[in-house]
Amino acid sequence: MALVTLKEAMDAIPAQRGALAGLVVLGWEDARAYVAAAERLGCPAVLQAGPGCRAHTPLSVLAEMFRVLAEAAAVPVVAHLDHGKTPEECLAAIEVGFSSVMYDGSALPLAENIENTGRVLEAARRAGVSVEAELGVVGYVGAAPSVGTDPDEARRFIAAVPVDALAISAGNTHLSTSDSVPVDLDAIRAVQAEVPTPLVLHGGSGIPRAQRRQLALDTRVMKINIGTELRQAFGGALRATLKSDPTVFDRNAILGSIIEPLTKVAEDSLRQLWA
Repeated sequence: MALVTLKEAMDAIPAQRGALAGLVVLGWEDARAYVAAAERLGCPAVLQAGPGCRAHTPLSVLAEMFRVLAEAAAVPVVAHLDHGKTPEECLAAIEVGFSSVMYDGSALPLAENIENTGRVLEAARRAGVSVEAELGVVGYVGAAPSVGTDPDEARRFIAAVPVDALAISAGNTHLSTSDSVPVDLDAIRAVQAEVPTPLVLHGGSGIPRAQRRQLALDTRVMKINIGTELRQAFGGALRATLKSDPTVFDRNAILGSIIEPLTKVAEDSLRQLWA
């Protein structure tokens, strides 16, 4: 299959009950595992290149890697830029072939966030690319705290820049190493009452698994980003390989050994959301 946009992937959710998992990619092996997991379930794979990934691998290489995986996949694949901090980052991703971009102006005043998002949205519409934006601040464990999304600001934002998906803050937190950070369902429902836009939650690894399922079925949250639990699975599988055979040194053998264990964990993460 070819790459699809985030909007096209969301439109593929059966009866709009369920959600996509935004799977955070750091390299070739985990991207392969995520596509394999999606194929087992028959759901779209949203491959996300965040700032850490982009610091390690050029955007153009990531775009080509995602395209190659998509063309060989039996399911739709989204090439998604996660947390583009400037319009220029998003425009560069569109230029090299990403099918979806997230502009993160959440730390800016509302008017500036709207202005910058508008620049990205205009370019994306011309290129046939989806746009995700963010309102409210999703904090990080041990760092900056979260600031909840204001429903009235969400209404004004979407009226000015009708993006394809809106990431919100409702108690979710980045980098939680356990699923012990429930989100505020009332806060999510207050936002979705003001905007027609599909909603996104970052920091999905911290959200209890049962609540992820509830969100996917009972709210307009249509994408939940999963990163930390997958990185934990990658690290655990890597340590197990090195411990089981202290003499192994071939890079392909070492990294190849993590693909199947990571596929199984990613499959479980996807299954929680896909109706």
